[in-house]
Amino acid sequence: MRAKRKIKTAGIPFRVPPSHLLPDRLAAVLAVYLIFNEGYGGRGELAAEALRLGRALAELMPDEPEVHGLLGMMLLHDARREARFREEDLVLLADQDRSLWDPVQIADGRAVLDQAIALRGGGPYVLQAAIASLHAAEPRDRPQIAALYGELARLTDSPVVELNRAVAVAETAGPEAGLGIIDCLALEDYLYLHSTRGELLRRLGRTEEARVAYGRAMALVHDDAERRLLERRLAELGTATGPARQ
Repeated sequence: MRAKRKIKTAGIPFRVPPSHLLPDRLAAVLAVYLIFNEGYGGRGELAAEALRLGRALAELMPDEPEVHGLLGMMLLHDARREARFREEDLVLLADQDRSLWDPVQIADGRAVLDQAIALRGGGPYVLQAAIASLHAAEPRDRPQIAALYGELARLTDSPVVELNRAVAVAETAGPEAGLGIIDCLALEDYLYLHSTRGELLRRLGRTEEARVAYGRAMALVHDDAERRLLERRLAELGTATGPARQ
């Protein structure tokens, strides 16, 4: 209601745009995710603002599943915020302390996702919310996560999404299967391709190749927390003597 009151007070006319303008309008309002994405890196005030805007959008566009998908995805990701850093060090999802996750916010995110699904939503944001929900489950349904990434890759034709699918495939079919996908991607200047490739090579015990991949990632990293994570991985390789743990 606060969003509607602000619109009324400011004298802004709110009306549903003509059907031929809806795709462009929706793409514009969903850009709120860019605010959240910036905040997810550590700026909590931006993440909170993105969530506020997401709730306002869901109120103003209650019949749009992608808006609910966006809000559900943000809620589910933000629920893990307290576990993403240990002091100033980045903690990857597999290593996070689940007791620090916010169960109420996870439940809220899943409820919003249910609304999107009830509206027959199957767009990119709904799929990403569904993936985030599966990541919050224990045990995680890894084959289903890989399948949803496959559908998301089909919808978006994004090599970055395909990289995420490679990670999910590696968790179900093994690192070699994930590498088979990664090595076909045209993301030479993308940090996460090289860091992911380094991780899969490390698991396979291909230490020298992993060191090269991590080194390439180090040349591309700009965030201090991510740099420290890569430095730890490289240091671990220095003591590796055999095949890494799968």
